[in-house]
Amino acid sequence: MAKRKGKPVSFDAMVKFFMHHYDIPTKRDIDGLKDRLDRLEKLIKAMSPRARRSAAKNNDASPASATETVLGLIKRSKNGIGIAEVREQTGYDDKKLRNIIFRLNKIEKIMRVSRGSYKAVE
Repeated sequence: MAKRKGKPVSFDAMVKFFMHHYDIPTKRDIDGLKDRLDRLEKLIKAMSPRARRSAAKNNDASPASATETVLGLIKRSKNGIGIAEVREQTGYDDKKLRNIIFRLNKIEKIMRVSRGSYKAVE
């Protein structure tokens, strides 16, 4: 084999070449990522939806979910309530109400009084 002529390559240059070629992060890259993660974590903690949800529950302003809203309406009616009345009071569409009623019936929170009329299980 023929000997290569020219400047010898330093060890540092060779390491930099391999780090760049194989996308190996440097300490500076990792420190930058840590700083970005810290900033993102602070933003997430500042805008946490859990904090807003717990504040709403403490004020007892309204139920948190559509299922709880419908169940609350059904529980308030003594003799049962029809789907049309629930639709008027909540404004939910038919598909959403059917799904909620089905789930509540399946977990035995409500029972069917007659066709389209339900009452809460005590």
